[in-house]
Amino acid sequence: MTAFIFDIDGTIIDSMPTHEASWDVFFGRRGRSFERAGFFHGTAGRTGVELMREYFGPMSDAAAFALVDEKESIYRERFGPVFREVDGFSAFAKSAHAAGYKLACATAGDAGNVAFAMERLAVSHLFATVVGGHEVAHGKPAPDLFLLAAQRIGAAPEECIVFEDAPLGIEGARRAGMLAVALTTSASAAELAAPHVIAAIADYRTADAVSIATLAATRRAQWGALA
Repeated sequence: MTAFIFDIDGTIIDSMPTHEASWDVFFGRRGRSFERAGFFHGTAGRTGVELMREYFGPMSDAAAFALVDEKESIYRERFGPVFREVDGFSAFAKSAHAAGYKLACATAGDAGNVAFAMERLAVSHLFATVVGGHEVAHGKPAPDLFLLAAQRIGAAPEECIVFEDAPLGIEGARRAGMLAVALTTSASAAELAAPHVIAAIADYRTADAVSIATLAATRRAQWGALA
């Protein structure tokens, strides 16, 4: 069996520019400037609670979740009217599901963002499970999100292929013992390159699920010696 585990933001929906804009608004409300340079590479894949504590110091879970809800409400308000998937995703998901591959999502996004995306994606019914950052102790690069998704669909890590657009997500796949496909929607192929990354794609329009699964099968033995 092969399972495909997808990140959501920047991997199946084209939302990362809106996330950055919403952080700008969120910090501005507090009289702080948003340092865009390096922000994506150091934060994408971490949970909102982790980020709030990093930027605003120690706080209770309730206080952290309140800040996360404020920031993500800004994001959803802005992205809702322009919601769009990464090109070709729905067709790719349909073909992968028809070929017998299990599909799952593993995102650091909170429950609100998960629901927001699933309500708007035409193929959300194809996912066997969707795991959000509110369900794990640690975001990426910890492997928690990917391992929980694999557990829920009954797949061993070596049977899973992760689709990710962020360096922390790529590293999280490695720590989970999973091969990965890099989406170059937010970072370059060079920035996402690693021994367990079997391919880099700009979007899904020319991607083929069977070809990716076949490539993964031939690469796993090699990667096992490198992991």
